[in-house]
Amino acid sequence: MLNKLKKIEHLSEIYKDYDCFLIDLWGVMHDGTAVFKEAMTVVKKLTQENKRIVFLSNAPRPAKNVKNYLMKLKIEEKYLNNILTSGEAAIKSLQNNKFGKTFFHIGPARDEPIFYGLENNKTDLKKCDFILCTGLYDEQLSDLSYYEDLLTNFKSKKLVCTNPDLTVYKAGKIEICAGAIASVFEKIGGKVIYFGKPHKEIYKLCLNKNEKTLVIGDNLKTDIKGANNLNLDSLFITNGVHRLEHNEDKDLIELFKNHGVEANFFQKELCW
Repeated sequence: MLNKLKKIEHLSEIYKDYDCFLIDLWGVMHDGTAVFKEAMTVVKKLTQENKRIVFLSNAPRPAKNVKNYLMKLKIEEKYLNNILTSGEAAIKSLQNNKFGKTFFHIGPARDEPIFYGLENNKTDLKKCDFILCTGLYDEQLSDLSYYEDLLTNFKSKKLVCTNPDLTVYKAGKIEICAGAIASVFEKIGGKVIYFGKPHKEIYKLCLNKNEKTLVIGDNLKTDIKGANNLNLDSLFITNGVHRLEHNEDKDLIELFKNHGVEANFFQKELCW
């Protein structure tokens, strides 16, 4: 497929070929602080054309919390009917004690809605049945060695990662995500259970077999890899998480090879 990778200037060139659009949020629709206006125009146009839109995010929080966050960024509620997050996908397993009852939480306080109702099951590392990782502590946002030291004596326990992303750009600056801690845990010999893209389970919750679907995302390891796993067409947004890994369009072929993925189209930023 790499030799068929096509640059498009406008989504309007290809949208008629698809019934459903799985659109990533962070890096495609917003940067953590502001919505991208051109991307919002795309959503409005697709809605007018009666296309089905699913916002598929590796946010480690319930979908309703992400919806509220997007509304604070000034996205109208009428465009937010279909949101699926990695946190939402994990919640039922947590409630059913699939990995045990007690857990140790790694992540900021803002991620705690993922275990609302299960607060009494939260405990320390020695007593827990499993480790629940939603992100980094606010006071330890950049030092991954801290997490390696924290977990090195507990690698016999399973780590449940509710955000497989390694990094994102927030207002132009790199921010480390839960997936980076999961990678550290795997490197020291621990076992990780992932919820979210690129793993097939989350797609089964939002795909319809009779629809032709286009996946739109900026992360090769999650968005595009997930599309490949499901044999779905994909559109790669180049000015996202991989922006520093390539200089020109011609570098994309090598970038894709390095990450072991393929895509159908690419676009600098999502625009109509």
